[in-house]
Amino acid sequence: MSSAMYLLYNILYALALAVMLPREYLKRPGQLRNRWFRERLGLPTVSPDVRGAIWVHAVSVGEVIASVPLIKGLKAMHPERPIVISTVTDTGQKVANERLGDLAKIIYIPFDMTFAVANAFSRLRPSLFIIMETELWPVIIHFLKTRGVPVLLMNGRLSDKSVRGYRKLAFFFGRVLNDISFFCMQNDIYAEKILSLGAANANVAAIGNFKFDTRPPAPAPGWAGMLTRPVIVVGSTHNPEEEIVLDLFERLAPEYTGLSMIIAPRHPERFNEVEEVVRKRKLRYVKRSEITNIAQQSDAGGPSNAPLHTMVIILNAMGELSSVYGAADIAVMGGSFIGHGGQNPLEPAYWGKPIVCGPHMENFPFINEFYLKGAAVSADRDTLFGTVRKLLSSPETADNMGKSARTLYDRNAGATDRALEIIRRFL
Repeated sequence: MSSAMYLLYNILYALALAVMLPREYLKRPGQLRNRWFRERLGLPTVSPDVRGAIWVHAVSVGEVIASVPLIKGLKAMHPERPIVISTVTDTGQKVANERLGDLAKIIYIPFDMTFAVANAFSRLRPSLFIIMETELWPVIIHFLKTRGVPVLLMNGRLSDKSVRGYRKLAFFFGRVLNDISFFCMQNDIYAEKILSLGAANANVAAIGNFKFDTRPPAPAPGWAGMLTRPVIVVGSTHNPEEEIVLDLFERLAPEYTGLSMIIAPRHPERFNEVEEVVRKRKLRYVKRSEITNIAQQSDAGGPSNAPLHTMVIILNAMGELSSVYGAADIAVMGGSFIGHGGQNPLEPAYWGKPIVCGPHMENFPFINEFYLKGAAVSADRDTLFGTVRKLLSSPETADNMGKSARTLYDRNAGATDRALEIIRRFL
């Protein structure tokens, strides 16, 4: 990339930042703003022993969770090397601290401008930079590459929309790809896409999906024992999917009198909005944050008496969903009944749960194998009731579907070990 292109990119980035910065700064709570701003300027507070770190960038919650087995593997392989994890989102920070805070220093990634990246580089002096999935920051990538720091892309994936966007700017992103030392893609389809954008064949491998190696941070939570059954867990919902699944709940409840439905909104800023949607329907509901108090107030002392009978539970907590799937009788994937591309079906697959997806699972192309093997089923808004009702009325069918999901999960594990072997070449 020429100096002129760098200059133009920095100018355009600065203009966009000038528009977005006040909102991004003010939307954060007061105690977080200063740290966020300092770290985005490339000024994290770090100790000298962080120098030489392996720097892993995971933009948000999904990428952080996918990085967990890799980071644990890196720490086992090189316990003496410090690890730094950067995210963009606050929720990514929270989950990274919960799951990896004892293994790594957690920071916000610097703005993708030369001065901010230079600031961060002078403090971290990383020995390796790993990008999770496919978030390409041209300045960071080029700055590190030109200073001898290998840049690796791990668990890579590319949507068709991203490919179209990168092709429109091929003169620019072709050079960015040349600065990446190696691409570990999730499957052959994604490998072909990155090759079509200009990556060198010798630097691309399809090694599998790290998410097949992830494990829930804890068993199914104890409060789930307070629920009457059957339990439907609807994970990572987007507007207006809550309306869709609440229609389902209302149609099923008269037939399944113990029915419980856990709804986990994808974004925490929607917790209050989702509560209002449930409240307007005059359904019995409780927020996850209130359940501990209910258990303490139970006459018999708690969960074994199942005080939460036939109701909706709003999971207004981050980082707990993957464990909550362990309490499900059926898992319904959010983000798949709108054009979002779906959410991760591997979390319920780990627990051996039957999985119901909407028509939009483009972000997880491996789901087609799940459909073929009877490990998941697809439904749309009109057929969702019939699909879920059939599974509830046939426990054997649901059980076999869940077993098939777990079998596929186990069969596809191992991408992390393959990635570690490739990383070993660059350390």
